[in-house]
Amino acid sequence: MTLSTLLEDHWAWLVLAALLGIAEVMIPGVFLIWIAIAAAITGLTALALPIGLPLQLLIFAGLSIAAVWAGRRWYTDHPVASTDPLLNDRTARLIGQTVTVVEAITGGEGRVKVGDSVWSAVGADVDVGARVRVVAAEGTVLRVEGV
Repeated sequence: MTLSTLLEDHWAWLVLAALLGIAEVMIPGVFLIWIAIAAAITGLTALALPIGLPLQLLIFAGLSIAAVWAGRRWYTDHPVASTDPLLNDRTARLIGQTVTVVEAITGGEGRVKVGDSVWSAVGADVDVGARVRVVAAEGTVLRVEGV
């Protein structure tokens, strides 16, 4: 007994679309919804036209690619505003903070303590214990200046 004998093709596509839509709600990532839309359109096409499974799969693949591309482009052109745009950018969140030098900055390089961690720092020469302000972050190196 195959899936085709259990469900007509168009119902299988529509059920797949619903399951993908539910998965998108439960695991948000703004990706599965585009595949769900492709599955729904494929299901509606299979309902309206007498097409075989190979053509349905081809339609689904093409629509999936087009839907993901269109969705990505739409989100690029219309970014979602965030109340915390630096949420996933830890180094950018450090800019403006005052930190303590734990390894003297000599020759332009040293280490500073940020919270409970120690970071590499570059800036003007200062002694251990000095307070400096983070003015930029370049990868995992903080650019600091005296307070």
